Amino acid sequence: MQELLQSLLIGVSLLLIAEGILPFLAPQLWRKMMAKAVASSDLNLRILGVVSMFLGLMLLLLTRS
Repeated sequence: MQELLQSLLIGVSLLLIAEGILPFLAPQLWRKMMAKAVASSDLNLRILGVVSMFLGLMLLLLTRS
């Protein structure tokens, strides 16, 4: 259980680092991208979400095997 919690915290930490790179390096580009995301339809955002989850799962499976 301890290893699972540690792995989860490492994953969340890496996610936060990755999410912070673009706003830090290119805040104007990040604002434009967020404005486009807000203007997108729910269907487009859901498709993006499911594709991201699928790619993340595949990457996780590749690295764990």
